[in-house]
Amino acid sequence: MEVPLLDLKEQYANIREEVLTATEEMFDSQRFILGPKVEELEERIARYCQCGYAVGVSSGTDALLISLMTAGVAHGDLVMTTPYTFFATAGAVARVGARPVFVDIDKGTYNMNPDELDLVFSQMDEKSRSRVKAIIPVHLFGQCVDMDPVMTFAEVNGLVVIEDAAQAIGAEYGSGNEGSQKRTGSMGHYGCFSFYPTKNLGAFGEAGMVTTNDKAVYKNLKTMRNHGDVARYDHRFVGGNFRMAALQAAVLLVKLNYLDEWIKKRRENANLYRKLFQEAELVDVSLPLEKEKRHIYNQFVINVKEQRDELKRYLNARGIGSEVFYPVPLHMQECFEYLGYKKEDFPVSEEASKRTLALPIYPELRPEQIHYVVDMIGKFLRQR
Repeated sequence: MEVPLLDLKEQYANIREEVLTATEEMFDSQRFILGPKVEELEERIARYCQCGYAVGVSSGTDALLISLMTAGVAHGDLVMTTPYTFFATAGAVARVGARPVFVDIDKGTYNMNPDELDLVFSQMDEKSRSRVKAIIPVHLFGQCVDMDPVMTFAEVNGLVVIEDAAQAIGAEYGSGNEGSQKRTGSMGHYGCFSFYPTKNLGAFGEAGMVTTNDKAVYKNLKTMRNHGDVARYDHRFVGGNFRMAALQAAVLLVKLNYLDEWIKKRRENANLYRKLFQEAELVDVSLPLEKEKRHIYNQFVINVKEQRDELKRYLNARGIGSEVFYPVPLHMQECFEYLGYKKEDFPVSEEASKRTLALPIYPELRPEQIHYVVDMIGKFLRQR
């Protein structure tokens, strides 16, 4: 049986006619950059994320970059984030001339550990602390960071918070009364989203979004994405070309109608995995910790006690897709050697890089495919 890690063809088949109609309208209009479709998407994403404003940009990476630029983070500044994330998180920091300061993760959620955030900051000398300008918490794999202590820490120390929600659109923080939950992108000063095709809400190419509740920030973001152009050919500062393609907005507007349904199916698939793993008594595998009420499962990541790479090869040979996110933490990447970190500086991140494995979780996954995945994992573990 074939079980790909992700199958976008089946998703497309279900919405093909709607997408073709929407894109044909764009071809007829010949308006391909920004315009009404982007504005409509911005309004709908802002409402969906429970934010005041949203600005469409060219990618999730550029969402981080434009947020840092708009926040005034620049050469010599320090930005605190996690080493266990996609490269763009720290890459954007380096691109504005700032320096990433890494903070280890929580071993259950793989998100930034707020206790470590406080510890790392307290161990800096006074001069270094004065250089810290921002925090980028990453809502990894579809679950929120524990944001209350992060926001309190930021407020006490006068820091900007840029949520990296690239993998977590629609995820919610807080498990109190119904309606009290907060959505990703609504808690920090900026929220950054990626619409890369593999995301839960994926475009037909590159696209991203920045959310905010601050009207002044919103206006600055719109200016920054168009080369700092405050009026035609009137540039008060240097921005960039971060404009969203209208064609991507048209596709995303169609897909946004289905997002909650797709999230529901991902969560149902996660529940079936849990049931089957429990029934099989596979004690050498730890399942994702669902700490928050609405984990949206961009990835279903298991923790394998031993022989993770051997299991990946075993599954691949039997037609099952899987992936390692992320095999080399950022503090161990060659391009960040200048930061001066060494192996074992972030033990939880390094352990996660050696033991985690993402399994198929996409909405169109059939129950029999999930049964097959768990059966094959069980066979591998029992034959060791």
